[in-house]
Amino acid sequence: MLLEDQDRTRWDQAQIAEALALVPDALRGGPGPYSLQAAIAALHASAPRACDTDWRQIAGLFEELARRQPTPIVALNRAVAIAMWLGPEAGLPLIDELAGELAEYHLWHAARADLLRRLGSPAEAAKSYARALALVTNDAERRFLERRLRAVQPSGA
Repeated sequence: MLLEDQDRTRWDQAQIAEALALVPDALRGGPGPYSLQAAIAALHASAPRACDTDWRQIAGLFEELARRQPTPIVALNRAVAIAMWLGPEAGLPLIDELAGELAEYHLWHAARADLLRRLGSPAEAAKSYARALALVTNDAERRFLERRLRAVQPSGA
């Protein structure tokens, strides 16, 4: 289930509060990869609703994480955060830059498909969803991608 579709009232608020209290200590020694990831998780967990998520700050934290841990996966997450903050038209070129490194990673194709869907390009989104489906190995993710693919295909396709 997507983060934006989750019922946050069902999240364990006591555990979230316990974790949030630890983040400042984690960051005190300087922002390393794990403390930056903790800060990103804290921003997600502290938003009462998905629409309240501080994507600008999350994008900034991923920017810092990318400086310290320059991996294609971190770059993909940064691109998605930028798309959530500034819109899919801002994130898609950043995702496309990763095509060579992540061509065999189903979540790259799924993220690209989602941005294309949001931009109103269902045929291109369908191609990316189909490629993600060809690469995915997790059954739950497969079912999700199949639903997304059906949603962007014309009726009867």
